[in-house]
Amino acid sequence: MLKMEEVSKSYQHRGQVVKALDGATLDIPKGDFVSIVGPSGSGKSTLLLMLGGMLSPSSGRVLLGDESIYDLTSDGRARLRKENIGFVFQTFNLVPYLTALENVQIPMFLAGIDEPTQEENATALLQRVGLGDRMDHKPTELSVGQQQRVALARMLANDPAVILADEPTGNLDPETADQVIRFFEEFNEEGRTIVMVTHDPKAAARAKKTLKLDNGKIVSQGKTPQQPRHVA
Repeated sequence: MLKMEEVSKSYQHRGQVVKALDGATLDIPKGDFVSIVGPSGSGKSTLLLMLGGMLSPSSGRVLLGDESIYDLTSDGRARLRKENIGFVFQTFNLVPYLTALENVQIPMFLAGIDEPTQEENATALLQRVGLGDRMDHKPTELSVGQQQRVALARMLANDPAVILADEPTGNLDPETADQVIRFFEEFNEEGRTIVMVTHDPKAAARAKKTLKLDNGKIVSQGKTPQQPRHVA
């Protein structure tokens, strides 16, 4: 599903070459749920952005299915992202002057879906994440946890096969973080492939596999010790 073949990323910082990623090779099969852990600056977000077609490598190949992402044109990569990948970020990235419903409609609007279908699908997605009574609220009228759930609903709007999440519980209290991870478990059970960067050991432990980075290198990868599934 997602592959990296000897991928490196270097950049210049104050006259010195810094390797953000160093010879990363990995294979994430369809339907897997992988947590990426490691100290700050270890290359976690770099790796995630490369998997999402948003940051080109200095060397090596990144593949989604049979397509080499960075051999595509920029338009080709944009198409690949739109059709296959959903992103979730720590900062939510909601449009502040739009309602929850309108925020969830954005990907469908960009995909050219008609407005009645947009509204119907966005309503169903917000109901799924428990926000059926908050659809007309703007982000500032929602709690932090509710904002993250709007972001989850928006991420599902184009029915992505792959979910890439960068610190999705970073701004959340423990109870709300647990709720968000339960949603990821549900999405994964539906067959979606999930790659999640996290500093939270409890969140990482809920994935099927854990990949550890240090100084831009993958230092370990393997199955996560089985944890009891949380029941709502």
